[in-house]
Amino acid sequence: MTFIDWLGFIGVFLILLAYFLNVSGKLKSTDLPFILLNLIGAGIACLASILLHYIPFILLEGAWTLISVITLFKYLKNN
Repeated sequence: MTFIDWLGFIGVFLILLAYFLNVSGKLKSTDLPFILLNLIGAGIACLASILLHYIPFILLEGAWTLISVITLFKYLKNN
């Protein structure tokens, strides 16, 4: 596996970990760890997609990152 593969793997793992913890009832979608796992995971996966020059996933992960940033700002504003 290349460095880019590892970046993508780590990013996707963090997103899936957030999802698993949410559906198993361990984290709510409004919890800071859930938001951060999504933000960091999507950011890393987006970086890997940029390095691969794969536009569809740059858009997907970029949007996921942006949504996570907005969610983080809302969380910080309310707490």
